[in-house]
Amino acid sequence: MLPGINGFTHNPSASLEEAFQAVAQTQMRQLPFYRAHIPVRACGFQLFEHQWLGCMLTPWMLSLMVLPGPGEIWPTRAIGEKLALALPCGNVRFTVGEMDGCGQYLASSLMSPLQKHNAADTMIMLAEQTARMALSLPVVDSTQPENPGRRAFFRMPARSPEGA
Repeated sequence: MLPGINGFTHNPSASLEEAFQAVAQTQMRQLPFYRAHIPVRACGFQLFEHQWLGCMLTPWMLSLMVLPGPGEIWPTRAIGEKLALALPCGNVRFTVGEMDGCGQYLASSLMSPLQKHNAADTMIMLAEQTARMALSLPVVDSTQPENPGRRAFFRMPARSPEGA
């Protein structure tokens, strides 16, 4: 039996930032899509169903990430394997990745590469808000029909009788 991936007892943000900073300095810095003005930042990590969920911002990408939480043991998976998770925001497709110092994780690329004109503070705010939104319930417009088919689209809403 393959050994499992042990969960992080505490918030993994510092470990993620250290690991991704090492990759930034050694492997990514010379690539044309590297945005030196964007920091390496783990944003909004919190526990959700006993797993750590948040966003990872680097000078080359923004990804939603999931790592095992306290007391969790994940099975070892093949790097690149795809998994879909049901989050409050909806179903999200993740890819298994691995990083020295962090072990295996799940990542869903949200933006890669980053645009040249994106400011660092804007990207940090986007990462923080995205992490928060991933755990938010979807907003439904109650004035829209449940099944917005062609007929429902052209139907007028029912009026209540006057004086009722």
